[in-house]
Amino acid sequence: MATPIEGLMNEAMGKLKEMIDVNTIVGEAINTCDANGKATTVIPVSKVAFGFGAGGSEFSAKPLSEKNDKTMFGGGCGGGVSVKPVAFLVIRDDCIKLLPVTNSVSTADKIVDMIPELLAKFNNFLENRKEKKEAVAVEEE
Repeated sequence: MATPIEGLMNEAMGKLKEMIDVNTIVGEAINTCDANGKATTVIPVSKVAFGFGAGGSEFSAKPLSEKNDKTMFGGGCGGGVSVKPVAFLVIRDDCIKLLPVTNSVSTADKIVDMIPELLAKFNNFLENRKEKKEAVAVEEE
């Protein structure tokens, strides 16, 4: 047998479920092109928190007659949702960067973010050096 509080909770949870879905946390991708025609995709990432509470009680009603043994119910429920953007995933030229929304980015975070870019530049440097050595060797022959 369903109690009145179950009905309140089911209704409130149903409404919260309508407001929150996976697209609330990881948003829809936004595709753009710059002046050079390079495509960039931006995906927002958010932190979602929600709270919920419910309560109720049954009271005996004053019987209007001796046959009336009904009880009254009093209760309520409530909930809240907080959505806070925390970062953006930026995808461009097979490179993915996570850009946090906060202003407090430590030096260590900056260094970690720069590692893939530095490795790519170092690899390009080594490839160019190897090509130059090969070109010099061909000219000497």
